[in-house]
Amino acid sequence: MKLELVTLSGIKVDKDVYEVILPTADGEIAVFPGHEALVGMAVTGVISVRYNKSDNNDKLDYFAISGGVIEVSQTKVRVLVDEADSGEDISESESKAALERALKLRESAKDQVELEKASQLVDRHQVRLKVAGLRRRHRR
Repeated sequence: MKLELVTLSGIKVDKDVYEVILPTADGEIAVFPGHEALVGMAVTGVISVRYNKSDNNDKLDYFAISGGVIEVSQTKVRVLVDEADSGEDISESESKAALERALKLRESAKDQVELEKASQLVDRHQVRLKVAGLRRRHRR
């Protein structure tokens, strides 16, 4: 089946894949070729991609997303998000520092708007850190 991961800056992934694991409000779902059609919301989390049926976990690719729209058919998975960061593009040390800054912003928030923005940053950097860690562990 075809995976299309589309961001505001363009197409991030357009490849044939065997399995895609997506974060949804109801939990993670795994999509395989021939999956029943659905449209849903992706939440902040990790997209995991297995390109071939025989690939083990150390060959998975990971992407950090902050939510979006999922469209699944029997032959295609399309994920529309504002941004998607590949595990290869994420620096673990930079993500840790960004998470620390976001946590400080959340602690010092003066109103609900600042708190919400800071919480979104915390969520984003926690997911980026998770993706960096997954990539590091599985690529050894």
